Amino acid sequence: MTTTHPATAYIRAVGNTPFGRHEGHSALDLMARAATQALDGAQLRRSEIDGVLCGYATTLPHLMLSTLFCERFALQPRYAHSLQLGGASGAAMLVLARELVRAGRCRHLLVVAGENRLSGQSRDSAIQTLAQVGDADYEVPNGASVPAYYGLLASEYMHRTGTTQADLAELAVLMRTNAARHPDAHLRTPITVAEVLAAKPIAAPLGLLDCCPISDGAMAVLVSAEPGAHACIALTGSGQAHRHQHLTAMADVMQCGAGQAAQQACAEAGLALADVDYLGIYDSFTITLAMLLEEIGFAPRGGAAARARAGDFAPTGVLPLNTHGGLLSFGHCGVAGGMAHVAEAWRQMAGQAGARQLAPPRHAFVHADGGVMSSHVSLILSREAA
Repeated sequence: MTTTHPATAYIRAVGNTPFGRHEGHSALDLMARAATQALDGAQLRRSEIDGVLCGYATTLPHLMLSTLFCERFALQPRYAHSLQLGGASGAAMLVLARELVRAGRCRHLLVVAGENRLSGQSRDSAIQTLAQVGDADYEVPNGASVPAYYGLLASEYMHRTGTTQADLAELAVLMRTNAARHPDAHLRTPITVAEVLAAKPIAAPLGLLDCCPISDGAMAVLVSAEPGAHACIALTGSGQAHRHQHLTAMADVMQCGAGQAAQQACAEAGLALADVDYLGIYDSFTITLAMLLEEIGFAPRGGAAARARAGDFAPTGVLPLNTHGGLLSFGHCGVAGGMAHVAEAWRQMAGQAGARQLAPPRHAFVHADGGVMSSHVSLILSREAA
């Protein structure tokens, strides 16, 4: 009997727009710009793209966004799909792209997302959209929105672990320090712990600098059956967990599903957390980053800030974290915001990170979270010998 092994799926190239304000540019404009950069980096023609996966856009709620993008971008793929999983959408699309390559269904898939979330909608519209994350019967009628849900989550987690507001502030400062070295980051002005603590309250205990900015921008990732010219960077592991949708249904803030997803990804890749030498961890709020680092196992409970203070998560540390600045400072434009963690991991591994370049990592761990710590997707990227 002949055993058929699945093909390897590689991240061949990435592309992005700067994050910030892009007046007069639609979601499709931004997606096309990022996609063009990814195709150029992959040295592929549009006719060679046989699969397209597209993240949703709140500013363009089209029923068939993937095929709309294909039409505008002059693509005619054999496979097209739109996906909607909150902040975990980008990572989930990469899982699907990997499976399509491994199954032989597609050879070159373009994974793309973007929107003009900052310039393309009013503040009231943005608040109304984000409020819909809440339970329609028990949460939305009380007037809460995403920051309020995370504020409640933070209060419980901080009470149980001893985490302080100053601890969370350390993570905000680290992300801004990293973003200052990235020319495409939305927020690059340095901040201090004192400034984070003194910032305008948003949803106690979270202040303005504990929250990610709303941005315009787009990201594209090219997943292929063939490695790129820069490096052989394979998607070697993935895992998911979906334990609840709404905050009121969360059973335990200590077990949101992130650890479960991470264990699956490590098992599939045949690696342990100790083998990882780069982190891309979702950070919509400082509390999100602290909770994920600790549940997954990259810091003890209540200990994420201590590792940050010790320099462990700095670019010069033993486990560099979000060297692009994360959602907290690089910016957040919906699905593309989470995809930026993958793009930065790839650039570091491929030696394409410019002034931010580290010694190229061997194994990167990326984690994305959708909703209110609701949907969790973990990825492991491994740099293979050329």
